[in-house]
Amino acid sequence: MHFLEHERATLTNLLPGLDEALAAAPLSTWETPGNPGLDHFRAAGGPGLLVAAEHGGKGADLLTAIRVQRAVGSRSPSLAVATTMHHFSVASLVETAAQSSGMEWMLLAAIAKDNLLLASGFAEGRTGQGILNPAISARVEGDKVWLTGSKKPCSLAWSMDLLTASLPLPDEDGTPRLAVAVVPAKSSGLTVRPFWKSPVLAGTESDEVVLEDVEVPEDLLVRTDVGVDGELDRLNTVGFVWFEALMTASYLGAASALVERTLAKPGVPATARAQAVTAVESAALMLHGLATRASAGPVDDKVLAQALVCRYATQDLIVRVLDVCVETLGGMAFVSGDDIAYLHSACRALAFHPPSRSRMHEALAGYFGAGEPLRIPV
Repeated sequence: MHFLEHERATLTNLLPGLDEALAAAPLSTWETPGNPGLDHFRAAGGPGLLVAAEHGGKGADLLTAIRVQRAVGSRSPSLAVATTMHHFSVASLVETAAQSSGMEWMLLAAIAKDNLLLASGFAEGRTGQGILNPAISARVEGDKVWLTGSKKPCSLAWSMDLLTASLPLPDEDGTPRLAVAVVPAKSSGLTVRPFWKSPVLAGTESDEVVLEDVEVPEDLLVRTDVGVDGELDRLNTVGFVWFEALMTASYLGAASALVERTLAKPGVPATARAQAVTAVESAALMLHGLATRASAGPVDDKVLAQALVCRYATQDLIVRVLDVCVETLGGMAFVSGDDIAYLHSACRALAFHPPSRSRMHEALAGYFGAGEPLRIPV
């Protein structure tokens, strides 16, 4: 069996033509601003990957989506990271539709039919920032809500059709609760500004989305039970598990691209090849185990704790992969082209996604050690 054979076969089966398109051009093609990667993603039906088949989507479960994101990440880390934010938003809408009698399914059907891209206004790019920490304020008058604030960085900022953003809204007794707003990209008062200056992951379109008194209709607001203490309800637990799993898989794909280059180099010692493959495949097995447990249901604190453990164990394994592969490929490979240095830098960006390691340790120590409820690690 060839390395990444299963993952790429899954990608080809669900999103035909995407892997071939990405493989046909050098890595650098897909890592620059304005590259055609998202166009190929749309053309292959990527936006509907997680939408149920009955609504026109691909109906991928978590395990399948993990394999797809790893395959995409091995070709283009930028495309994998950017589309993870889309999938995270869609997964949250899928869970909302499953729990309510609202019209969320109509939005999901539109996403699949029209290949709409969703940008996520949840996660900031600062170490220690929580995925659900609202950075947008709301002005409420009756059943009308106006949003003001900005998200930076916000992946898919220039290509998005819709923005999903978290914000605090008062419930019936005035207690602030987390809500999710779905904002059309063409809304009056919504603008996009340049923000990302690093050449690493520049293809994610992670710039600043600014909202200035943007009105959101009541039917585009999803209210949750999450309060200021950050305890999770099922909707956000599911979304958080998908976020951690798919983002981890995306960076595992980038690390796998380095392993693939190491395996292809003539004369590499068997020990180095085995060390590199063992590290990435052990991380993949952890992700597969997480997906199996999540599919068995329910997606609760136990699954979320496993997702956090899996993410940080994989992050440590990726560091090991980088050490082995970069040293094995050698200095000449490092200085004679951009790929090795680029992939090395891109892989390390997993550490910037929430939650921070210190906050994750605090949450898991209380959960496993004292039996405390698992809280959002912010």
